[in-house]
Amino acid sequence: MKSIFTLFFLALLNNGAFSQRCGTVDYVISHPKNTNNLLRSQSPGTPTRDTLANEVIIIPVVVHVLYNTGEQNISDQQVLSQITVLNNDYRRQNADTVNTPVPFKSVAADSRIQFCLAKVDPQGFATSGIIHKYTKQSQFLADDQMKFTASGGDDAWDATRYLNIWVCNLFGRTLGYAVLPGSPAERDGVVIQYGCFGTTSNVAAPYNKGRTATHEIGHWLGLKHLWGDAFCGDDGIADTPPQETSNTYCPVFPHLSSCSVNPNGDMFMDFMDFTDDGCMNMFTQGQKAEMRGLFALGQPRNSFLNSTSCDGSNAIEAAPIPTTPEKAPLKITVYPNPFSSLIKIVSNDQKSITGKILRLYDVTGKLYHTETITSENTTLNINGLPAGIYILKIEGGSESFVYKLIKQP
Repeated sequence: MKSIFTLFFLALLNNGAFSQRCGTVDYVISHPKNTNNLLRSQSPGTPTRDTLANEVIIIPVVVHVLYNTGEQNISDQQVLSQITVLNNDYRRQNADTVNTPVPFKSVAADSRIQFCLAKVDPQGFATSGIIHKYTKQSQFLADDQMKFTASGGDDAWDATRYLNIWVCNLFGRTLGYAVLPGSPAERDGVVIQYGCFGTTSNVAAPYNKGRTATHEIGHWLGLKHLWGDAFCGDDGIADTPPQETSNTYCPVFPHLSSCSVNPNGDMFMDFMDFTDDGCMNMFTQGQKAEMRGLFALGQPRNSFLNSTSCDGSNAIEAAPIPTTPEKAPLKITVYPNPFSSLIKIVSNDQKSITGKILRLYDVTGKLYHTETITSENTTLNINGLPAGIYILKIEGGSESFVYKLIKQP
């Protein structure tokens, strides 16, 4: 049976007037020293590269579920439903794209950004990417205390490799907030009220379609509110029209204000407005460029281009099976990476690798090359392939090896 507090909370969610769609601006004003301090990238010595043309950028996610009651301990299924929403929204594969008004369809964008739950933790161990942790705190203020174990929260994972999402019981009307790019690593990420996360179980209309996380991650990727948080303000994006202030509920198109520059009015269906979840359905081409620009060389999200935390093939199992002393485990080295034309595959055991099947795919799953390995040293000449990201799989018997490779122009 749900607690009285949970019923009261869900009742508040059902009344948009009592909910604050986004607490990011209040957080920035209250915590200026924690916001946009530096342009961080990866640690010194870590290889860097620029984004490739039309590359799908993959962001590993770790979800810290902090709970004081059973209702707050949301299920893994609820977490997975939120990841699905993020991938649909950021790739413009959400079913409600049909609701984008015709005048705005030409600027609606597939950001070519995807999210996955991490498969390897910062220590190299296999993980589900979901942490469930009991806390004595019945609720948290929007002041980052949920981000630290010492204050009843959970410490962030390496912010150069993971998007940290804390799901907890936020005090008051705030549904979520984010830090801006360049903020301190130990605070980097977004915070979401547990009753607005995902599309199943503990969610209630009008915030039941996972768009709170879509909105807050937009801030994490450098986007402002459409009205620039000022009367007739500017978000700095050319293809989002000016609007007087935020929109709530779900207006009827066209919705005009004193700041409208044409008969189309406000772009209230954009993810960076304050409308109900069911009313939001798009990012623009300009917002896409703004977000993707953060992954360029020297920019604060560039390190994610080299994160392999979504690939669990080499993760250490929590309870590894001891190997037979007489035989060392098969090790395969693939280099160089990035590569231009040649890939070398070297193993420590000719007998173990001989007969395994080698396959090379692009990120869409298209198979480009396959062959049977006959030696401990194999060289692939794939000079004719276009630049981009490829997946190399070596399989046979009970063993499987997967490598993410980058072909340079």
